[in-house]
Amino acid sequence: MKLVNQFKEFLADTVNLNQTRIDRLEERVETIKSFIRGSDWEPKISTFIEQGSWAHDTIIRPVDGGEFDADLLVKVHTVNGWSAAQYVKELGRVFLDNGRYGDKTVIYDYCVTITYADDCKIDIAPLVMEREHQGTLEVCNKRKDEFEESQPVEYTRWMREKNGYSGNNSFRKATRLIKYNRDIKKRFSCQSVLLTTLIGHRIEWSDKDSSAFSDTPSALQTIMGRLDDWLQAHPDKPAVPNPALPAQDFADLWNDTQYANFRNFVNKYRKWIDDAINATTLSDSIEKWRKVFGDDFAKGETVQKAEALAMQRANAMLLESAAHLDSLVDSVIDFGIAILPARFKNPAHKHAPPWQSAEHVSRNVQVSAEYSNHKTDRSYPVQNGEALPPRGGLWFDVRVNKFQLVPADCYVRWRITNTGAVAIALKKGRGGFEHPTEVNRRWEDLQYHGVHMAEAFVIRKSDDRLVGYSEPFYVVIK
Repeated sequence: MKLVNQFKEFLADTVNLNQTRIDRLEERVETIKSFIRGSDWEPKISTFIEQGSWAHDTIIRPVDGGEFDADLLVKVHTVNGWSAAQYVKELGRVFLDNGRYGDKTVIYDYCVTITYADDCKIDIAPLVMEREHQGTLEVCNKRKDEFEESQPVEYTRWMREKNGYSGNNSFRKATRLIKYNRDIKKRFSCQSVLLTTLIGHRIEWSDKDSSAFSDTPSALQTIMGRLDDWLQAHPDKPAVPNPALPAQDFADLWNDTQYANFRNFVNKYRKWIDDAINATTLSDSIEKWRKVFGDDFAKGETVQKAEALAMQRANAMLLESAAHLDSLVDSVIDFGIAILPARFKNPAHKHAPPWQSAEHVSRNVQVSAEYSNHKTDRSYPVQNGEALPPRGGLWFDVRVNKFQLVPADCYVRWRITNTGAVAIALKKGRGGFEHPTEVNRRWEDLQYHGVHMAEAFVIRKSDDRLVGYSEPFYVVIK
C-alpha cells in the first residue's frame, strides 16, 4: 500500500528540515553576506549563489544528532595575480580574525566552513568569474592550488527541471526520502551531489503527468526501480557525468568497493519498497515501510484501530445509489481497497451477465491495467486500487490462468461500473457490458472522481456461454 497520507506526515514531522531551522539558516546566511561585503577580503563581489540541497530544496533534517549543511557560493571578479588557493585562504582569514566567527571557522580545500553550536554548518566557497575566458566560472581547489570549472546555476536548473516533470513535487520528496534512508541506515556511502545526480537521471520529460510520479511513494518506487535496473546493468563502476559539465565525472567520488556496496543496497531497498507497496493490509504495509525508514514512519499509527475505523467510515459513506461521499476516495487512498465493504461491488445499476453459464465457470481470470496520457502514448502499469488523476486513460487487458492469453475460441466483454456522486448525477454510472477497443483490450478515459470497477467476462463463441470472469479491478480517481 502506498500510504500517501502517512508519507506526507512522515516528511513533515521527520524528514523535512523544519521551518524554524530554515528561518535560522536564512538569517545566518544574510548575516554572513553582510559580513563578507563589509570585510577587507579583496575580491569584488558580484553576487551570492545558493548551491546543493539547499538550492535544490532536497535538504533534510539531520539524524542521530548530526548536522545539516548549506552551501553558499560567493561569485567574484578576478583579482590579478591571485592563485586559486589564495581566494580560499584569504576568505578564511577574514573569518578567523573576527571575534564572532573565529572559533566557528575551519578552512577546507574548496570552502570556509562556519559550524554553529546547534546542528548547522554553512560552507562558503569562492566562485571566480571570467578569469581567462568570458562566461566561465571556476571554484578554487586550495590543496592543489588549481581553478576548476563549475556550473552551479545550470545544475540547479537541471534539478528543478527534473522535479517539474513530476506531480506534486513527488520527485523532490522522493529524493529527500532516499537521502534520509542513506543517513538513517548508514549502509552505503554516496555523497549528496552524486546521489542527487543518479536520482535526477531516473526521470525524463516523457514522464510528465504519468502515474509513475503522481505521488511520493509512486515516485520513490519508480526511482529506486529504475536506479536498480541501471546499476544491475553495470557490474563495474560506470561514469556519472555532471549534467551541467559533462567532462566532470561524479563517479570519481566513489571507489570500486563503495560502488559495489551502493549497488547491492539499492537492490535490497528496491525489493523492500516493492514489498511495502504490494502489501494488502495497513498493518503489514506499515511494518514493511518501517523496514525501509525505521520506526518513525507512521509512528502515531495504531494499526488495528485505524484499519477498523476506516472500514466503519467506508460503510457509513457508501450510499445505496453508489453515489458515495467524496471522502470515501480519500479513505481508499489511505487504507486501500480492502476497506471497501462487500456490497460496494454490487451497486443497483450494475447489470447482471446476460449469458448462460457453462458447466464450469472459471474464476482464474485476471485484469491488468496500464496508464497513458493518450491511447497511442507510452503506457505505465498501475496497480489495482491505485489512485490516478482525472485525465488520460487506462488500457485494460485480460489473461487467464495468470499469464495465458484468452483462448481463440472465446471472446471478451468488459463490464465498466462507475460510482461516485458526480458520475451518478451525470447518469454515467453505466454498469453494462462493452466491447473491447482492440483485440481483447479496453480503453477507458479517466474523468470522474470516485472508486470505479472494470471486470472481464470470457464467453465461449460456439454457444455464447460464460466460461470465466474476473474479480473487479478498482480504479480510484482522485
